[in-house]
Amino acid sequence: MQADCLHLYLDQVASNGLVLSPEQKTTLQISMEIVKKNYKFSRVYFWGKIMGLTADYFIVQGVETDELRGRKSLYSLNCMDWMLLPPATDEMIDRSFLVKGRFMGDPSHEYESITVKTTDEETTDLELKVKEEERLTATIEQINREAAIIPRGAFIKTPHEQIHKNRSFEGLSVTEAGKLRFYLHFTTPFVLKKKSLLMQANVDESIDFLNSLDDDELKVIWSLQYEKGSKLVILRNLLWLGFTFFHVPETSQYGCLYMGLGEKNMDFPFMI
Repeated sequence: MQADCLHLYLDQVASNGLVLSPEQKTTLQISMEIVKKNYKFSRVYFWGKIMGLTADYFIVQGVETDELRGRKSLYSLNCMDWMLLPPATDEMIDRSFLVKGRFMGDPSHEYESITVKTTDEETTDLELKVKEEERLTATIEQINREAAIIPRGAFIKTPHEQIHKNRSFEGLSVTEAGKLRFYLHFTTPFVLKKKSLLMQANVDESIDFLNSLDDDELKVIWSLQYEKGSKLVILRNLLWLGFTFFHVPETSQYGCLYMGLGEKNMDFPFMI
């Protein structure tokens, strides 16, 4: 959620239980502007909150030039003092996925050694140590890859391969907003999947450079519903409970937010 629209956009997802106290909202509004200035970001977004046992991590992301590539994540325990997180690697994500249980709320906390069996010529036990800060940045990256979405047409790709906000985006129609094919994964695709046949006649390379939710193998992980009549559309990701996207049809208002435990819902296959 963009910093200058934070109060308005948080109201759109409040009915889903994603709320902040008035003090937290006010502090975030001020501190995000300070982050923007200090780090020379062109735009700052409130990403969400990961709840820990002793403290919660508030997360913001900053954009320099390209809206998709090179986003930087920062965390705070008090909504005012921010620390820059290192970029997450695939190796970090794999190691962090082995950690089970709640976040502690202490970035310096080191989890107990994890024993992993490796099969080479001989089977050996490999002990891994994971710090909470590493797990935090890995979790943020994993949620971004699997859950972050945008409405089709909200961003454009320039001839120089840079991703920018589409200033002419006026929102999806009420009918379009109720269909998964009009929402795109906001992550660089490893492979750009074939668009659905209904979309083939209207493919525009400047906006259709991301994969559609309709091309997901497991579309059941997405819960889409209208609220306030048809004046608001809410999309939830059932693998990452706490991730919510909203869009007000026929307007440029949209955004997403994660507020949860930072743990993937491994029980999902038993829920369908």
